Amino acid sequence: MLIKDRDFQEILSAEELQNTVKRLADSVMNDYQEKNPYFLVMMNGAFVFASDFLRNIGHPVKVGFVKYTSYVGMHSSGKVTPVLPIPQDVEGRDVVLLEDMTDTGCTMHFFLEELKKFHPKSIAIVSLFCKPESLQYDLKIDYIGVKLPNQFVAGYGLDYDGEGRNLPTLYYTKNDE
Repeated sequence: MLIKDRDFQEILSAEELQNTVKRLADSVMNDYQEKNPYFLVMMNGAFVFASDFLRNIGHPVKVGFVKYTSYVGMHSSGKVTPVLPIPQDVEGRDVVLLEDMTDTGCTMHFFLEELKKFHPKSIAIVSLFCKPESLQYDLKIDYIGVKLPNQFVAGYGLDYDGEGRNLPTLYYTKNDE
């Protein structure tokens, strides 16, 4: 698959992704049976994952959106910028954060520090993808869909320089320079 100027190869099919999303949603709802969690979606990348995940819940839930950025091209800049702030009505709620990818953990670390200022009752992280080899922060990720090697990926909500989010499968590139 050619995305912009790079050749990508499939790493996860659409069916594998849907099965993973369903497993994550079932696991979260099993743990939150008696609760009414507030789902926060980390934009932009998690919008595809969150859409599929939330459709698997099966009953009405509260959903909010946040956007924090740290990527430039294919690499984390190390600088986190809030773009869409945390909704104030998370106070006292069980918050479940839906994240597409936990890579270095820089954005998540910064975001969690900001979220704690709003005094949620609890915080759980659902990360569809995680690159354990890349983590630079000690994060407790409560639900991980797929652990990936430290390679750049695109598709299923993740982009390469703004393109490829719409693809139903996940692709990786071997030449990450």
